[in-house]
Amino acid sequence: MMIALRRLSTWGALLSFAGIVAVASAQAPVTELDRQLDRVTLGINGMGVFTKSTSGPDHTFNQNVTDTPGNTAGALIELRYIKSPLVGLEFNFTYARYLQTYTGPHIQTFAEYPLGIQANASEYSLGWVFHTPKVLGIGTFVSAGGGSTAFKPTKGGGQNVTEQARATFYYNAGFEQQVISPHFGLRASIRQAFYLAPDFQQNYLTNLQRTYTVEPTAGFYLHF
Repeated sequence: MMIALRRLSTWGALLSFAGIVAVASAQAPVTELDRQLDRVTLGINGMGVFTKSTSGPDHTFNQNVTDTPGNTAGALIELRYIKSPLVGLEFNFTYARYLQTYTGPHIQTFAEYPLGIQANASEYSLGWVFHTPKVLGIGTFVSAGGGSTAFKPTKGGGQNVTEQARATFYYNAGFEQQVISPHFGLRASIRQAFYLAPDFQQNYLTNLQRTYTVEPTAGFYLHF
């Protein structure tokens, strides 16, 4: 009997302590830093990259040049600051590596034919984020913006051509859902980026045609 009473007394003390801690936490003042961090999310996503081929006359010989990029996979990192459903900003970084294959009647004069240039492609962009009404209880969003995509030839397959950056515009639409805790969620989207086809500053590869990538993404986000 005495042992049981002691155990009840111990559990009572622990519960009382837990209650005091909970109340103290609930009453802890919310700082300005807390409010700002509550608006920030970091998204980490896998990404498919499917790029449209382009064709047009080059600058030097007015001969047709066709650029056929290979399809590949990459990554998308998103840092978002969401003030309200209609007011949000995001910074995007994407990474992918793929082969640009150039064909044309004059290319064999300058290089192997067809000419394949392997390059790392990284987008750096800023955009506006709108959170639209939920669909079946799942959050939806749309974002759009612009920045730059850097095409950096690799050492092994870059054919010693020059690194190049292209102005880029994008839009993104998708779904996100909080799971497990308020600080973790899942996100999926379809994204599209538009830019001038790269020529790596080689006039005989320039076709002055705009291209685009279709980028399905899936991953998770952390809510600070």
